[in-house]
Amino acid sequence: MDIKYILKNYKDIAVVGLSDKPDRYSYLVADYLLRNGYSIIPVNPNIEEWQGIKVYKDIKSIDRNIDVVDIFRKPEFVPEIVNEAIGKSKVIWMQEGIINNEAKDIAEKNNMYVIMDKCMKKEHEKLNKGN
Repeated sequence: MDIKYILKNYKDIAVVGLSDKPDRYSYLVADYLLRNGYSIIPVNPNIEEWQGIKVYKDIKSIDRNIDVVDIFRKPEFVPEIVNEAIGKSKVIWMQEGIINNEAKDIAEKNNMYVIMDKCMKKEHEKLNKGN
């Protein structure tokens, strides 16, 4: 599995740390993905709704499986998020600047594919330019 495969085939994206502030990077990325055919599952314990979509307080409260967990949280919070995603998600995606090898090991031991330190929006834009 690679980034191209994930972006073409996995459409249900839980965005952990999604902000309701339009100038925040998590908002910009999720909005872009939503406009490009992805289903966004917002995760943030501090807001109830994002663009009319119900927001979940954490991964474990999501009542269905997820293709990708896209993480916008500090690296020290990532292992807990990965543990909540076990059995629910195929891919753990840590946004730019987020690297946590402990979380990577947990995810891979539980058959999840891991991407670290990459922006899903930028990778999608590259793919659509043919790069």
